Parts: sequence; structure tokens; C-alpha cells
Amino acid sequence: MNKQKRIQILTRLRDNNPKPETELNFSSPFELLVAVTLSAQATDVSVNKATDKLFPVANTPQAIYDLGVEGLKHYIKTIGLYNNKAINVIKACKILLDQHGGQVPENREALEALPGVGRKTANVVLNTAFGWPTIAVDTHIFRMANRTKFAMGKNVDQVEEKMLKVTPAEFKVDVHHWFILHGRYTCIARKPRCGSCIIEDLCEFKDKTE
Repeated sequence: MNKQKRIQILTRLRDNNPKPETELNFSSPFELLVAVTLSAQATDVSVNKATDKLFPVANTPQAIYDLGVEGLKHYIKTIGLYNNKAINVIKACKILLDQHGGQVPENREALEALPGVGRKTANVVLNTAFGWPTIAVDTHIFRMANRTKFAMGKNVDQVEEKMLKVTPAEFKVDVHHWFILHGRYTCIARKPRCGSCIIEDLCEFKDKTE
């Protein structure tokens, strides 16, 4: 795919959704960190149902740490892998309290040092909470980037590297939201909705559907 076509794709996605936002509910960097940690192998809808009950009760590292693992499990038991996630969140709260004054660090290495936080989660927090031009490649972005030929790669790291390289600076802060939402609702896994896609004529996927 050439540069001009990529710019056209990004321009259309931006025109269609000038200020894209994550579908996870949050009101602080810490709430976002918890929500993204809980969202691994789970839907945003299921995470929101849990955090809508959790955050009014506990939405700071100290408050969630005070709940303890068992107390936290009570709120997140409807989410997949909740046992491990509860343990990781409590451990992360302890580190935030002990090493970062109870604040979420605006620093990749510090974020990735937290239990349950990998590169993708760190990218989401840096981008969505702090406005960094990072690109968190999830299954939707990976699929769409490869299917459209926008940024091809054999794994998420390769796709992230390619997307960072080929995406002009003016689009970088929002591109991961545009791709996630487009992949979630239009460029879906089994039968992409090509007929209602705003970039169908620019996409280089050969097996387009009606």
C-alpha cells in the first residue's frame, strides 16, 4: 500500500470520527490502568459492567489495595481470568503506593514493571491517559492492518513497528482508536462488512464481501 492511499484511509477515518475514544469507562489514569488490565481476553462491555460497580467503591491504589484480593474478586468475578487479574491488580497497587506516590507513572518502563501490564497495556495508558503517539496493537488492529495491507506483520510487534513507521504524525495519537473501532464493528473477523465500509475502495483485501 502506498503513502497516498494510507493518508486517504486515515483522513476518512478521522472525518468519520474526529475525536475517537476508548469504550472502556474511566475517569483517571489509574481507573484506565485497572480497566485495561482487566480487559485482557475479555470484552470492554464485561469490564465496564464490573468497574461500574467497583470504581464508585474503590478507584485509587490505596482503596483497591485495602479491598484485598478476595474483596476485589467480588467485583470482577464476571470477567475471564479474574483470579489472576485480582492478584495482579493488588500487586500493582502496592507498587504504585510504594514507588510512585500512588500515581500512575507516565513512563513505559515503570508501567511495564507492574504485574499484569505488558507492552499493549502500557501503550493504551500512555496514549489514552497521557496523549502519547503510541499504538497498542490488539486483535482488531492486527487483523485490520494485515487485511487492508495498511501495515503488514506476522505478529503484533511487527505491526506496531510498521504502523508507527507509516502513519504520519498528525494521525498517530488517534490511529489505534480508529482501527480498533473499525475492526470491532466493520472489519470484523469472520465476515467483514465491506459493503458498509467507508474505506472499501482503498482497502487491498482481495476477498471482499457484499
